[in-house]
Amino acid sequence: MLLEEERNLVATYGRKLITSQLTTGTGGNLSICNREMGLVAIKPSGMDYFEIKPEDVVIVDLDGNKVDGDQKPSSEIQFQLALYHHRSDIKAVVHTHQVYATTLACLRWELPAVHYLVGLAGDKVPVAPYATYGSKELSENILSAIGTYNACLMANHGLVTVGANIAAAFSTAEQLELVCRLFYQAKCIGEPAILSDDDMQVVIKKFNKSDSL
Repeated sequence: MLLEEERNLVATYGRKLITSQLTTGTGGNLSICNREMGLVAIKPSGMDYFEIKPEDVVIVDLDGNKVDGDQKPSSEIQFQLALYHHRSDIKAVVHTHQVYATTLACLRWELPAVHYLVGLAGDKVPVAPYATYGSKELSENILSAIGTYNACLMANHGLVTVGANIAAAFSTAEQLELVCRLFYQAKCIGEPAILSDDDMQVVIKKFNKSDSL
């Protein structure tokens, strides 16, 4: 089976999106790019995550042409592929509708450095302006907002994270949900203290050296 490992990982991490409460139903999507082959394994559109088998995962090239699979690729394939074209370091993309991150996205607030775990994304998590899902405008908004960050909020929509592998992209989404919840709860009580740029640069350097949390 073509890209068997990547297909297995997409199916496995798709289920983890549900069990980790990072999305509901068939919402959200994820993909893995095999740079050597120039191919992408992406979640099929509209399928229950717990029903997706590896063979249901769709294989496309970086221009979106279907190479293998009987299902239709995710409706968000345009921004997934755009991210792979945007940065060569990106090998996996995770898009979620997690509650606390999406709450901030609906407020159109960026996530500041309220906790050092924001460093998984950068010195903050920016917000991409709203556009209809699956549209070219949404892709352009995400690319403009994410820049060199590893995550961005999508206004009135959700969160997208990227990484050198699917485990990294998933972990960033999971950890940022915790930070978004902390930020929300702190704002309910008062005005949270924000870490300085210098503090965050130290954290980011440690993360880049793969120091354990």
